[in-house]
Amino acid sequence: MTVFKLTVKLIKKKMSEKVVRQLPNIINPGKTIGIIGGDHLGRMMALAAKQMGYRVGILHPEKNCPAAQVADWQIVATCDEQEALMDFAMKCDVVTYEFENIDASKMEGLSKTVAVPQGGVLLAIAQDRILEKAYLEMNKINLAPYEMILTLEDIKIAASSIGFPSVLKTVYDENGEKGQRILYGEEDILKCESFLKRGTCILEAWIPFERELSIVISRNAAGDMSVFPTAEIVHRDNLLEEAIVPARVSKEVTQEVKRISQTIAEGLDLVGTLGIELFLTSSGALYVSELVSHPHGSANYSIDACSTSQFETHIRAICGWPLPEITLLSDAVSVTIFGEQMKSVEWQIQLKPNWHFHYYGKNEARVSRIMGHITILTKDVDKTLENIHDTGIWI
Repeated sequence: MTVFKLTVKLIKKKMSEKVVRQLPNIINPGKTIGIIGGDHLGRMMALAAKQMGYRVGILHPEKNCPAAQVADWQIVATCDEQEALMDFAMKCDVVTYEFENIDASKMEGLSKTVAVPQGGVLLAIAQDRILEKAYLEMNKINLAPYEMILTLEDIKIAASSIGFPSVLKTVYDENGEKGQRILYGEEDILKCESFLKRGTCILEAWIPFERELSIVISRNAAGDMSVFPTAEIVHRDNLLEEAIVPARVSKEVTQEVKRISQTIAEGLDLVGTLGIELFLTSSGALYVSELVSHPHGSANYSIDACSTSQFETHIRAICGWPLPEITLLSDAVSVTIFGEQMKSVEWQIQLKPNWHFHYYGKNEARVSRIMGHITILTKDVDKTLENIHDTGIWI
């Protein structure tokens, strides 16, 4: 049996497991929500949960991390410390997570002690590119052509059909971080030898996209869904730098992105929040590029620009609350504040009274470290983008 068939068999097994997974009834305010991970997404989850009347606990190895600063208590430990994880579970009524570097089987095991509405299926798929692509193919979702890679010879064979440029991507590395390298021609193949030591990879066709898009969707156990507007996103060195909402695309593209998100969410029996990144080509073709199994940075604008934020809908979903229809209250542009931009951004506080500044409570401002974001509500997106560019901070 081929590796691909084995992968599909694993997904089918995992998908069958979700049918018997016990989902929680409504979890009322006053109960305790446990968040595994204490970075900025966890912080914004915790703020939403506190506003809704919940107690919040954080499991994270860094004392007084961004999420712990706004929570009720913290266990200082990593998510692979079994004793700490069980202690954490015993103190909570429901557990969620804010990042994907968690053993999916441990999350499934945790559900025997505490409600874990998200389960481990989506987590397993989102943290492994082979599982992710196999799942998308099973559900007839369009994605870039790809081949599994183990050796340099595999790259040569795959490149003969995929062509150049192409992208070599890790499936999943030991630190829970995925990496990638662009191949422009055959001369780049030999340079990938050390990259392949990180484990199994995939070679993916380069999609000449016109725009990169994202959509965020929340769903509860009853099947209610909150779908956020399609955003147009810009990355810098693989980090999200800017989100424009609504995306400057046709109504037909917007409708298709929404349909894709609902298809994926329903197929996964999603409970929680899912982020989906896509490529849009000049011909109007859409390719799903990545699934994110938790609230997504591209919808941080929802705190200021939507009737309900993605963080509130996530808390609602895992606690069994009904989910609202999302209304975009204003067009918006959101930009990320990186560590090297902190001083420059502080000047803008004095100059831009209508900008919404969100800082994440991180002490050390390192290069490329995400320190916060700014959301600008606007009636003229193009003018706002010019104003952002004129600051000289985001170029």
